[in-house]
Amino acid sequence: MVFDVISIGTAAQDIFLPLKGLSTSKTNEGREVCLVEGSKNDIEKPVFATGGGAINSAVTFARQGLKTAALFRVGDDYAGTDIWEEMKKEGVDFWKIEDESLATGHAAILLSPKGERTILVYRGATEDFKLKEIPFSQLKAKWVFIYPSHIDFELMQKIIEHCYFQGISIAFNPSKYYLENHGKNLKLFLDKIKVLVVNREEAAYLTGISKDDEKKIFEKLDKLIKGIAVITDGPRGVHVSDGKTLYHAGVFLEKEIIDRTGAGDAFGSGFVAGLILKNDIEYAIRLGTANATSVVEVVGAHISVLTRHEFEKGRRWQNLKIVKSQLSIINE
Repeated sequence: MVFDVISIGTAAQDIFLPLKGLSTSKTNEGREVCLVEGSKNDIEKPVFATGGGAINSAVTFARQGLKTAALFRVGDDYAGTDIWEEMKKEGVDFWKIEDESLATGHAAILLSPKGERTILVYRGATEDFKLKEIPFSQLKAKWVFIYPSHIDFELMQKIIEHCYFQGISIAFNPSKYYLENHGKNLKLFLDKIKVLVVNREEAAYLTGISKDDEKKIFEKLDKLIKGIAVITDGPRGVHVSDGKTLYHAGVFLEKEIIDRTGAGDAFGSGFVAGLILKNDIEYAIRLGTANATSVVEVVGAHISVLTRHEFEKGRRWQNLKIVKSQLSIINE
């Protein structure tokens, strides 16, 4: 079977814990949640959900009507079973890879009243892929979207090279960990990437250029990759370059920010879904932005991911100001 897109990466069981009445303190890194050791603290009603890059993006693709598969790893436990069942419910195909010695990855997400989150992670089975577990002969798709997280670099390189030489378009969303530990090595395959999605801080780290110098960052990225560079910038919107034109868009007005978990996955997968569906960057920006906005309005990383009907028919998603400008340096 040839899929429209395969999501490759992590899967986890999430528990969201909305905090109330806890003190915070401001530091150079942001605001800190203060918990007294040995104390008992009240929370609002917890929410259980599935998450992880492969899961969140696969749900977006499936709800946009694309023939979707997901490649991820879980433990042989109840949490893993919940994730398999979630994928079946969403209409996502998958390869059943289970670890009998490691448990399914888990994340406990502490939510502040403003929707910011502090995440406690048990990675478990999700990032312990073995070469023999990768079904290379079955990775047949028009696109793959890869979320490497902490997955072995050499294995990830083999997957990317395999997909590239099979003519599969590759979208890649490296984690901060990946950039910090493998940033220099990423240049070995960045020229094989069709869409690179990073946030502003990650873009600065990858290029070695100040995060405030957007123009030079894109000039460097356009030399590193032959495809489309996407830099997300939180509530300030997104910047996209195809090597010739720079696009900038803000965000849709949120009804209320409840939980920012999964917003990056929602934008990235929405953007790629838009490219697959229309091959149009402005449409892709609008779909990605709408998807991210919908996600932050509900607790859970993909619970409120948009369907194609909701996006196409929802009046609030039809107008987004996108500013275009020509880049001074064009890839040859």
